[in-house]
Amino acid sequence: MLVKDTMTKDPIVCTAETSLRDAVGLMRKHHIGGLPVMEGTELIGMLTESDLISLLESERISDDLWLPSPFEIIEIPIREYINWEKTKHALRNIGDMQAKKVMTHRVITATEDMDIEAAASLMLKEGIARLPVIRGKKLVGILTRADIINAVGSSHSAKEGADT
Repeated sequence: MLVKDTMTKDPIVCTAETSLRDAVGLMRKHHIGGLPVMEGTELIGMLTESDLISLLESERISDDLWLPSPFEIIEIPIREYINWEKTKHALRNIGDMQAKKVMTHRVITATEDMDIEAAASLMLKEGIARLPVIRGKKLVGILTRADIINAVGSSHSAKEGADT
């Protein structure tokens, strides 16, 4: 089975200038975990849930044991409130960022004539959940894990039907 038989044609995309707020809106509306990022007709990146989550990484908690003093017990809620206000401000700023600031620039792609097994192997090797499918430089589809599972399931069902 080939990628062109399984891929989602005409994938939902965004541009390099699309705000993260709008990109996340597209992902939620279409129940998808990533968007090819286009500049004109050229695929220039991928914006994924992982890219967005990486923006929210915080500093690692210390391994040291810490016991608060009586003064610190009062200070902790105040410090937490200030940190929450900073977090809310950062989240507002994140929403205004453009996709090109966050996207993955090194895009791993598939071609339409690639075997589905080779595409699945590539996805596993690279640790990715979706492959943009290109013809020359033109984006013609996207192959996701769900597409592969559906293809395997449908081919298995077809074999069972033929055996009966």
